[in-house]
Amino acid sequence: MRAASDTVAALQARLERAEREAAAHQRQLERYAADLRESYRRERARAQQLRRSYKATVRALSNAVEARDAYTGKHAERVAAYGLAIARAAGIDVTDEPQMEFGFLLHDIGKVAVPDAILFKPAALSDDEFDCIARHAEIGSQILRHVDFLEEATLVVRHHHERWDGNGYPDGLKGDEIPHPARVFAVADALDPLTPDRPYRDAVGWDQARAEIRKGAGTQFDPAVIAAYGTIGDDVFARLGEAVRSSPSR
Repeated sequence: MRAASDTVAALQARLERAEREAAAHQRQLERYAADLRESYRRERARAQQLRRSYKATVRALSNAVEARDAYTGKHAERVAAYGLAIARAAGIDVTDEPQMEFGFLLHDIGKVAVPDAILFKPAALSDDEFDCIARHAEIGSQILRHVDFLEEATLVVRHHHERWDGNGYPDGLKGDEIPHPARVFAVADALDPLTPDRPYRDAVGWDQARAEIRKGAGTQFDPAVIAAYGTIGDDVFARLGEAVRSSPSR
């Protein structure tokens, strides 16, 4: 009888010890989980701060380019807004990837190397002058090529003047050879100059601008991107443009 009692007591002690060890292990796991949650929170906060810093830097560069020409003020922000809308319609997820927007905002950064006398010449350009302006896409990509967080954005900067039919610049890419974001942006970039007033002409209506853009499907523009553009109402682009125009300068 005593032996049985001793056995029960030993088993009870072992059970209690196992329960204490399990409880201690559970507390340790909870501490690990809490530490992981806190580490994740800190990393996410740092990543968000870094992204805000990147975006502020990109906008500062974009504003520096546009400061040269009062008449195109906020062009980069408008085409970025139009381009992102078209990208979404084309099935591109832009939620967690800011590089596309960065490329849209910085597309003309290479124009800092173009002399004002050529960039703002009111008369027709000579062949040499056009070649000088055309180099802005290549120069822009060279300016950004060593900036790690703009690696994908640089593709938009370099290739936004390529054409679907291969007659664009700087590399004469054709069709699907052109990076998809650059094909999307080409449509937005062509749309914006048509709709605001300019010193030398009045703005055209959104419906007329749309008709002009559609003419380039299959030659200047990717037909699939034009189809995506066609799913977005003119009122959407008008609201996007007005929101940019009425927003304070950043």
